[in-house]
Amino acid sequence: MAAKRIAVLVEFNYEELEAWYPVLRFREEGWQTFTVGPVAGTSYLSKRGYPIKAEKSIDEVTENDFDALVIPGGFAPDYWRRDKRFCDLVRNTFEAGKVVAAICHAQWLLISAKVIKGKRATCFCAIKDDVENAGAIYEDSPVVVDGNLITSRCPTDLPDFCKAIIAKLQ
Repeated sequence: MAAKRIAVLVEFNYEELEAWYPVLRFREEGWQTFTVGPVAGTSYLSKRGYPIKAEKSIDEVTENDFDALVIPGGFAPDYWRRDKRFCDLVRNTFEAGKVVAAICHAQWLLISAKVIKGKRATCFCAIKDDVENAGAIYEDSPVVVDGNLITSRCPTDLPDFCKAIIAKLQ
């Protein structure tokens, strides 16, 4: 099987486990895993101050550059949802039938990208109403897979989240 290419979004105030766990897990699979942020080469601090460097800029990637897009939570999705470039990348990736995987508060970006309506999804409990009001069918499960959309609730769901992404890509 050819090595997969995984893009992981990064930004100030990201949830560190939800970014680093997938990055390291997919690299462990031998997959080309890279981070994408507003500015390439910039280090972004997590909610707790742990840095991660954007290896690529949002301006230099398209859905053709990867097989799956991982969107971590934290407060970062609140920035991404206000940036058309990130919304477009998510929408284009989703419409291309590629895996879009979101955890915790990342579903905010799915809502703003307008890809969640009519889909089964889970999320962090604090944004359950947002997800339902956007037209998704909420499920309180560690991971929900609906077509090419994979969602999870929180860091303790990361093993199930990553297993679902791996299974979908194999």
